[in-house]
Amino acid sequence: MCGIVGYVGTEACAPILLDGLRRLEYRGYDSAGIAVRTDKGIEVVRAKGKLRNLESALTERPLGGVTGIGHTRWATHGRPSEVNAHPHLVGERPHGIAVVHNGIIENHLALRARLKGLGQKIVSETDTELVAHLIYLETRQGHDLETATRRAIGQIEGAYSFAVMSEAEPDRLVVAKNASPLVLGVCEAGAVMCGSDIPALLPFTRDMIIMEDGELAVLDKRGIRLSTFQGQPVERPIRRIEWSPTAAEKSGFKHFMLKEIHEQPRAMEDTLRGRLDLLEAGIHGGEIGLSDAQVASIKRVYLLACGTSHHAALIGRHYVESIARLPANVEIASEFRAREAVVGEGDLIVAVSQSGETSDTLAALREARKKGALVLAVANVIGSAIPRESDASFYTHAGPEIGVASTKCFTTQLAVLLMLSIHLGRKHGTLSKERSAALLDGLMKIPSQMNDVIRGTKQLVANIAKRYVDARDVLFLGRGLSFPIALEGALKLKEISYVHAEGYAAGEMKHGPIALLDAQVPVLVVAPHDRYYEKTMSNMQEARTREAKIICIASEGDEQAERESHELVQVPVVDEALTPFLTVLPLQLYSYYVADMKGTDVDQPRNLAKTVTVE
Repeated sequence: MCGIVGYVGTEACAPILLDGLRRLEYRGYDSAGIAVRTDKGIEVVRAKGKLRNLESALTERPLGGVTGIGHTRWATHGRPSEVNAHPHLVGERPHGIAVVHNGIIENHLALRARLKGLGQKIVSETDTELVAHLIYLETRQGHDLETATRRAIGQIEGAYSFAVMSEAEPDRLVVAKNASPLVLGVCEAGAVMCGSDIPALLPFTRDMIIMEDGELAVLDKRGIRLSTFQGQPVERPIRRIEWSPTAAEKSGFKHFMLKEIHEQPRAMEDTLRGRLDLLEAGIHGGEIGLSDAQVASIKRVYLLACGTSHHAALIGRHYVESIARLPANVEIASEFRAREAVVGEGDLIVAVSQSGETSDTLAALREARKKGALVLAVANVIGSAIPRESDASFYTHAGPEIGVASTKCFTTQLAVLLMLSIHLGRKHGTLSKERSAALLDGLMKIPSQMNDVIRGTKQLVANIAKRYVDARDVLFLGRGLSFPIALEGALKLKEISYVHAEGYAAGEMKHGPIALLDAQVPVLVVAPHDRYYEKTMSNMQEARTREAKIICIASEGDEQAERESHELVQVPVVDEALTPFLTVLPLQLYSYYVADMKGTDVDQPRNLAKTVTVE
């Protein structure tokens, strides 16, 4: 998730911009840059990699001026490189326009084609540069920066926040927000600032205005003027922020993990945005990167992953088989590479990795490619090793995940695997347009439903966690799509609370685990109202008969689950294929609250690393 900082005032702004960007490093980034209005016009310095590289570049080429914008880039369109780094500067002096942007421009392909047709020279792979061109063309028609920005917004579709500066208006910034965060700050001595998040501004001011969607602001030495995209003035009181810098990075949440659990609706929206072809009830194939001929050649799918990504892959297998009607296998990457798997032409290897750097998954896909298989990467980090060595990449857009225990990367992986399965099904003719349309309609509602579940159940789950915090052993049960969710719930509890937990297919309970049950063992049963419901209820009753305490995750209105369980958490009724997006959320919250009550290091649990890059 990109970071934006802007400043208009009386002090040299380059050090202020760098400080603000440094406080946004926790969001993750692959390049950085600043633009400053100097005596020579707008000058831009950018660098690939960490901020120290930008600082070195600024040592060689210092920028002096009191108005500027800065950016840390998390790549979405275009690989990490200096040319793709922000800010993007368009136009010759004295008409230059510089832009920094956080978000995704959905209609970037159409805009790129139109701008090229108008003779604009586009030098990067990014969607952001197109915004600069649009504003530049409007200013060349005689409009001031504010009007030009409003007119450009009318041509843009997608999620964005951006900051714009013009050589023709040297002490002014124009900023706009639509579905990506942006905060304004009022400093002493007539200075004003903007930033993607509160931490970037805290060293300079605690007086802030939180922008809302559909708003534009003009920042200059007279202050801040806020309005809607249509030009209606907006009056909003300045808010005094009392957070410490560390708390601010977490947006007031106690831990990054809790923040990231709450970010899942937004992450889902970002992952879905621009990829659903609602007219044809399919997925835009260009987002996946496989040609129609490559898709037609696929006869079997292998999903390779480790840890939480392996649990996502288990659900992905269900999707591929039930939706695309293709045979599918799931392999733990370390096991796949350790044996002589029979793969080759006609096989699609889907390598699933949050970081894109998991060593076992990387080694496994290399083996598969040697044998002639087609490889698709599912990863969150643009330009990481696994996407680089794959034939195509289908990225999640979860944004940076700081907590070691993965949450939002897991649910966005589910979204990508579901979209992939829909694409394969539509292209192979095994998925009807009507069924695909129903899935897509349900998928579009999931972010809002996720938000309802998180906010509506978190106190209930916290209370349940308090009652069972001292349990030494916990059993998680589920069937079908809920079995991988049970595995994921058990893994989360083990990872961060150090409680012994096991996830089982509910049908396996009588093949051993039932011997462990007594009054001291809570059993978390994932039981949405799906095709497995009656059998899962039977298993739950068997566990209760052994005096186990039953914590049930069930569909809203389920009276039987309410009667048979000691604790009940309800989620909305959705299409069976979509249940994992909702049932996993109470399990994430449960593991978080147990760990927090035990006083463990939630974000950095012992012996674990975010990315496993060594064997």
